[in-house]
Amino acid sequence: MAMKFEKTSEGKFMLDVCGYVCPHPQIYCKKSLEKMAEGDVLVMVFDNPSSAETILQMLEQAGHDLMEKKQEGGKLIFVIKKA
Repeated sequence: MAMKFEKTSEGKFMLDVCGYVCPHPQIYCKKSLEKMAEGDVLVMVFDNPSSAETILQMLEQAGHDLMEKKQEGGKLIFVIKKA
């Protein structure tokens, strides 16, 4: 189980933190967003539902835009636009 952060195309990134529990998904999300430019999009995949609330709070406080939120099987997917 390893955190995976990668650029998938110009202005788009993917963060996979499946297998991690609080507070790691939120921390990795924050660190990933810090590496990105304003307007870039992060697709975050995680499987710890309790992390969703803290991630949403962090995004709101920082002013980032949650463009999409979906669930596929046991995985949650957030599509985030960096402010």
